[in-house]
Amino acid sequence: MKIGILQTGRTPEEMRDDHGDYNNLFERMLAGRGFEFITYPVLDGVLPGDVHDADGWLITGSKFGAYEPHGWIAPLEEFLRQSYSANVPIIGVCFGHQILAQALGGKVEKYAGGWSVGAIDYTLKDQRDADTFMAWHQDQVVELPDGASVIGSTDACRFAMLAYGDRALTIQPHPEFTAGFMTDLVAARADVLPDHIARKAISSLEKPLTSARIADQFEQFFKKNRGSVDAR
Repeated sequence: MKIGILQTGRTPEEMRDDHGDYNNLFERMLAGRGFEFITYPVLDGVLPGDVHDADGWLITGSKFGAYEPHGWIAPLEEFLRQSYSANVPIIGVCFGHQILAQALGGKVEKYAGGWSVGAIDYTLKDQRDADTFMAWHQDQVVELPDGASVIGSTDACRFAMLAYGDRALTIQPHPEFTAGFMTDLVAARADVLPDHIARKAISSLEKPLTSARIADQFEQFFKKNRGSVDAR
């Protein structure tokens, strides 16, 4: 199964030798699950030619805001609307979570409560135990588009995980981030992260993560039988 990674951001340059870029993080997270990956650097204005060029789309995180006036934002939104209408499955993470909501009529803005960074527990619908993922964001979805239902939240992020039937699954946190990656990211982004937020984030990194569980969920979502999607 071919998964197209829509890359909307890059890891800090000084981290790439050790960790790779955002597409590499997802390739490792979903390795051994029968996926073939192709990456489109959307932030450079490169989009797929057709929504059926892959069997599913995965939108990465980004340092950019979904509401910022970058020339690649509107074409990405239009591509996502077309993919959504064609029932080609979409998964979005962090910025990907936000841009799909915005493209479909929701609203994204900077959270007045500030940063969410580090290992954070998320309350999931119909699940007794919380899931713990890495988070790194100020922006969040504040108004839902039609068709979205909330499946995960925190006190500081009400719409942290959204399901759009069998068409899309999006999450605000970063299941592709490891504790080692987050340690280096806090150091690399020390110029934008307040000291007290950085200290709190580092102190949270010993918490066990449940990223494998969301990787299973991503796999199941992509592989779900959808009669309208051409097999490749």
